[in-house]
Amino acid sequence: MGSTEKTRRITMTPAARRALAAAERLFYERGIHAVGVDLIAAEAGVTKKTLYDRFGSKEQIVVEYLAHRDERWRAFLAERLDAAGPGPAERVLAVFDASRAWSSENGPKGCSMVNAHAEISDPAHPAHAIITGQKQWMLALFTRLAEEAAPDGADRLARTLMLLHEGALVAHGLNVFPDPFARAREEARALLAAAGRGAAPGRRA
Repeated sequence: MGSTEKTRRITMTPAARRALAAAERLFYERGIHAVGVDLIAAEAGVTKKTLYDRFGSKEQIVVEYLAHRDERWRAFLAERLDAAGPGPAERVLAVFDASRAWSSENGPKGCSMVNAHAEISDPAHPAHAIITGQKQWMLALFTRLAEEAAPDGADRLARTLMLLHEGALVAHGLNVFPDPFARAREEARALLAAAGRGAAPGRRA
């Protein structure tokens, strides 16, 4: 997992797992700065001493929260890419389908990494590498898929797909208009078609 592996150092005991689950829910719903260690301990049913014994600091709890969220997303997306059709266009569209499903199940407030970056902008913060690492990983994924779909214009296509994807995440979190992932998916399909490869027909939401 690259930077995630370098940043995470915690042995996850049952109490630590409960604390992390509580922190993940609270940080995502209320914001990182708004949630203190006292609240996490109370929600998890553990003592503050247990929290500090396991994590050392609130900063490390934030690192674990984002690393765990990132791992879950990558595994979720990998499953859906494996289940997609064999063509590169089908797999590009599967990314948008996966984000739509993930956001419906796990992300009503938008992207946890974007939200965290609004509160943690200092590049020296250990969580910063996880936040930027996920986005770099997504761009690398789009680049690889774009190279398969349209080798001659892969870089430009990948960056445009990334913009569509990230824009849909933000629009979803802000509830700007209904189902932004469906619209982004259709725009992605049009880009793929214009690139000369076409896109497999898929669900219209």
